[in-house]
Amino acid sequence: MRNYFDEQLELLNVELIRMGSLCEDAIMGASRTLMGEEGFAKQVDDAEHEIDQKERDIENLCFKLLLKQQPVARDLRQVSAALRMISDMERIGDQASDIVENARYIQGNTYESNLHIRDMAEATMKMVTDSIDSFVKRDLELARKTMKEDDVVDELFNKVKTELIGLIGKDSSKGEMCLDLLMIAKYFERIGDHAVNLSEWVEFSVTGVHKHDGVEYE
Repeated sequence: MRNYFDEQLELLNVELIRMGSLCEDAIMGASRTLMGEEGFAKQVDDAEHEIDQKERDIENLCFKLLLKQQPVARDLRQVSAALRMISDMERIGDQASDIVENARYIQGNTYESNLHIRDMAEATMKMVTDSIDSFVKRDLELARKTMKEDDVVDELFNKVKTELIGLIGKDSSKGEMCLDLLMIAKYFERIGDHAVNLSEWVEFSVTGVHKHDGVEYE
């Protein structure tokens, strides 16, 4: 019985890694669409649909483990954390799709804000990758390091916001385009927040304590 459960936990890890990879594809595709590269909007759309399917598949796997195996302690936390994590990853896919939707209105501009937004995309991709790796490896140090990396994303978002406000001040006719750019930057900032959530659930799965409630679970 234990061997079967361990096999199912390993399958859970594999599926989470795959879902995380799809999130990376979606973020990268959104960033490259923003930079005016063709063909990546479809990649994001495909990735989003696959992410939605993965969420359902992993959810079903977790429920089967909970109902049939009735895990306790660390095993229960691992399955419970996975259920929470897939919700955040599904939202990452949605936000990548939202970025592509907004990017169609601003392709071709070369403002410095675009470079900062690209840096935000790279930072959030790394955060998602590291958070999933930390779950699979039960690496608490990596999870906590990933949480701190959100400060970089927030700093980049503030730079974008400041630059766009300045641009509108110089030329009010660019207001609508600046608003679209600001929304895109905000979507990347939210992706960073979701990556933090992922890492917090990793911390919970390892320690039994979630940052926002401070309660230790057996």
